[in-house]
Amino acid sequence: MFERFSSGYYLGEMYVEPHDGDYAVLNRADHERVNEQLYATGEGLERLDAPLVMKLDGRHFPVLGDGDVPTGTLALPPTYTERRLPASREVLLAKADRAVELLRYAGWEPSAGT
Repeated sequence: MFERFSSGYYLGEMYVEPHDGDYAVLNRADHERVNEQLYATGEGLERLDAPLVMKLDGRHFPVLGDGDVPTGTLALPPTYTERRLPASREVLLAKADRAVELLRYAGWEPSAGT
């Protein structure tokens, strides 16, 4: 789904559609798989439900898992994009160290949950 793009990001193409929730979401199984493949260190017990951090249209946002979203789809609340949706789009996924940094800037702490 994602390939190396730069020192801080992976690049992927996803179907992007609007949704009425408060957060950006993608299919729960996709979310866990990406978390495990790209964010997990392989050391000890790790959370697979921590937010991913994606970038679209120059804006970073946390992405949570949701069982109601089709696989391969990023569902965005209206506040995250002004472009017409839905469409297949290239999205950036922050690498693990960059994601932790961005989430901390946004006030998210692993012990606090989502």
